Amino acid sequence: MERYFTSGWHEDIRHRVREFAEREVRPRIADMETSRAVAHELSRLIAQQGWIGVTVSKAYGGMGAGHLAKTIIIEELARVSGAMGAMVQASQLGVAKIIHFGSAQQKGTWLPRIAAGDCLPTIAVTEPESGGHVLGMGSTAVRDGDEYVLNGRKVFVGNSHVGDLHGVVVRTGEGSKGLSAFLVEADRPGFSLGELRPAMGLHGFSFGELIFDNCRVPAANLLGAEGQGLAVAYSSSILYGRPNLTAVSLGIHQAVFEETTALCIERERYGSPLGELANIKLKLGRMKSRLMTARLAAYHAVHLLDQGLPCDAELMNAKLLNVEAAVDSTRDGMEIHAASGLFTDRPVERYLRDAHHIYAPAGTSDIQLLRLGEVALGMAKGQWSEHLADLVRTVEPRRREEQLEPAGHAG
Repeated sequence: MERYFTSGWHEDIRHRVREFAEREVRPRIADMETSRAVAHELSRLIAQQGWIGVTVSKAYGGMGAGHLAKTIIIEELARVSGAMGAMVQASQLGVAKIIHFGSAQQKGTWLPRIAAGDCLPTIAVTEPESGGHVLGMGSTAVRDGDEYVLNGRKVFVGNSHVGDLHGVVVRTGEGSKGLSAFLVEADRPGFSLGELRPAMGLHGFSFGELIFDNCRVPAANLLGAEGQGLAVAYSSSILYGRPNLTAVSLGIHQAVFEETTALCIERERYGSPLGELANIKLKLGRMKSRLMTARLAAYHAVHLLDQGLPCDAELMNAKLLNVEAAVDSTRDGMEIHAASGLFTDRPVERYLRDAHHIYAPAGTSDIQLLRLGEVALGMAKGQWSEHLADLVRTVEPRRREEQLEPAGHAG
């Protein structure tokens, strides 16, 4: 399926990201797992490769490479470190809001900095009381002359503690038309971070709390128009969040498959490699089948997205399949490793912990199934992929090779 959806320059990007991840990321994993501290330096190093700007137009210094290339970048980082795959995917949510809703001035100010790796953006929607119920949020922004005054808290914000520019959705009025989005620089007076709580997995990645206490931002920091906050939140989640998290799951899935296969070849039981046992072959076969199906769904969905074609259902299905498949395969991997998989000298227990983190963001599996059911019944309310995808169109591959010049972004 890589050969079907990807071209030579896609595979060149894959090779460069994989080589970087093995050289720069893998040696840092033990420290991230032990300390559980945010990997500030590594996050910046990854950003400096230009990969956060993979979907940013070349006019702003980005790669202009589209969503399939973005998927490959995230997948290859997550194959080595789910935390760093998550870091890049969360940054892409911050990119989305500016690409789709930013003014000319906002794009000109921030997209070149993001593409150069000088700015890590975020998006902040979820709140402690309302959770994933976007319309239930209570944080507010009140107009005061040429400024807005923000008050409230946001939680589970990806890249909370490394982010430079937060895209914050808050209330400016009542109902679904009463949400608006703002760009908030991390050094604004009245903005602060909550204490980062260590979580089960994704050690090195931050997804914490943002606090706004009479935080003033210029009216020019409004993203789009007042009342477009719901569109900012939903479009970022659907067009970027679902495929990004799909890519993280895919990378983890690839890693656990490789690790488990290697164990089955290296370890002997009853005088033969472990993989010679029939029950082990069956488990490996299931893992391989899941991985192939998951990658096909992932690449197909973003391929459609890059064509500018309606694909909301495909994005939902890709996230559903990849999350469920990755978790199932990590369980099989743990069973094959048996007791040895419980200890940290083997990475399989890390893969299991990390895989569970991808379940809830951008909608749980139940949410994806609910939305797919609505599609089946003809009850879906339009497609974000049709209306808001500011995407790279397919052109002749050799021309794209010349335009992208991926070597200039890989370091």
